[in-house]
Amino acid sequence: MKGLLITNGYAIAEGIQHQVSRLKEEFFKLGVNVDVKKNNELLAYIDKGDINNHLGDYKFVMYLDKDRYVAEMLERSGYRLFNKTLSIVKCDDKMLTHICLANAGIKMPTSISSTLCYHDNGNRDYLNGVEKKLGYPLIVKENYGSLGKQVYFIKNRAELEEVEDKLIHVPHIFQEFIASSKGVDYRVIVIGNKVVAYMKRENKHSYLSNLATGGHASKVDLPQEYLDVAVKASKILDLDYCGVDLLIGPNNEPILSEVNSNAFFEGIEKTTGVNVAGSYAKYVLEQIFR
Repeated sequence: MKGLLITNGYAIAEGIQHQVSRLKEEFFKLGVNVDVKKNNELLAYIDKGDINNHLGDYKFVMYLDKDRYVAEMLERSGYRLFNKTLSIVKCDDKMLTHICLANAGIKMPTSISSTLCYHDNGNRDYLNGVEKKLGYPLIVKENYGSLGKQVYFIKNRAELEEVEDKLIHVPHIFQEFIASSKGVDYRVIVIGNKVVAYMKRENKHSYLSNLATGGHASKVDLPQEYLDVAVKASKILDLDYCGVDLLIGPNNEPILSEVNSNAFFEGIEKTTGVNVAGSYAKYVLEQIFR
């Protein structure tokens, strides 16, 4: 039996390189050979009205990228993707993630979506409502981003207008700043709707806790309430695998920040000693042979 790992066709982040290495290692232990391809290798295309591909006989595809078009063409060709295309899409767009999880009893920061701008007329009066609703400081996030990038900490109206001028044609979110969780959050890994590992991330020098921005990870015990929220989000988004980032509310309650459909293994495996890659590989085979 053969499986396929698909990565981005351009620059591949260190974290993805580590994902590939670990998954190949764990699948090999289970007697499965895994090939690796980039998504710009003409994996799939529409030929005279029909989807065509030259991948061959792979029992599963681990899709370690966010390109929805290649992913959907492969799914429509009959390949089982981990994660599924629609689940990746829902997580890749941060505002869409919040919309999908809304009205489900999951606490999230108050979030206001930027509206589509075709032509900037210079009017910023709509920001009056944003600052009235959220106050300062507030957070601005680009809808598409990772590793703590494309996030802006806004302290006043001048900074808000400066960022808005920069992002006016880019989908973004205006979001409540959760002061009780400044520089601290929890990353929970969920596989097959079961919690596999979790860790605390903390950065005393920044409002961001991401390891990529200088955060420090530590092993921690989490209340069941936090784990339940992570599993609930995973189920709603129909994810095979994900990393759920949870903030600490003012009353120590979990507040969901983001859901990452391709959360890296390296930091959490080193911190917790849990074989996340191995758990994911076993889950994939269970799904294929059930």
